This record gives sequence, C-alpha cells and structure tokens, in this order.
Amino acid sequence: MAKISGFHHVAIPSLDFDASVKFYIDVLGMTQKITWGEKPSRAIMIDSGDGNYVEIFERAEASREEGAILHFALRTDDCAALLETVRSAGMEVTMESKDLDIPSNIGPIPVRIAFFKGPSGEIVELFQNEKL
Repeated sequence: MAKISGFHHVAIPSLDFDASVKFYIDVLGMTQKITWGEKPSRAIMIDSGDGNYVEIFERAEASREEGAILHFALRTDDCAALLETVRSAGMEVTMESKDLDIPSNIGPIPVRIAFFKGPSGEIVELFQNEKL
C-alpha cells in the first residue's frame, strides 16, 4: 500500500522571483536544487535540508485561481537567532520568538516558534524542537 514518507515541498507564487530566491538562499542559507522555465515563468526548487524543498513559481500578477498556504514551517536549531537574521533582511516579523508546549496525545511537546512574512507575503514559521 502506498503511503506518505515525509514532507517534500511547499509551493508559493512570487511576484518578485529574484527577491524570493535571494531571500531563501542568501538569508536563510538554503541551496538551489533545480530550476526550469524562462522569465516570466521561471521556477525553482530550493532545498531546506534533507530533501525538503520550497518551490517558487514566478508570476507576473496575482491570481485568484491559485490557492494560498496558511504557513509553512522550517526546522531550525536557533529560532531567535534566525529570526534576527530575517528581521535584518527586512522581512516583517509577525510573531516574536516564543516558547510554548504543544498539547499532544503523547503529552506536552516543548517548542520554540516565531513567524514572519517572506518576500512574496508568504507566512513562514521558524520551528525549533529537538525531537519533533
């Protein structure tokens, strides 16, 4: 039986493709995996680590037909430090770094999280936890 084996990618549209690519590679330290297409319809898969990707599609204008994501989370080992890097790059912080317990079926899971808006308005969560 087929099953899900893990997170692969989240796709976001970008009205400023070059700024989005620069942010994810230069600011967050991800690496380019593959690219395709030509301007004004370029796309890229950027590896966030361990084969987890952010896929960015260049768009000339916003489309109501395309869906949006609520947010996507990027695993980090230092939420507060990375949030400062993001802030220094000019991104809007929507929630400062904070500790909380996720009440789960196996008991409370301590995490540190923060949120910001990426270059295309996407909501990105920084997620710090050693076991989850």
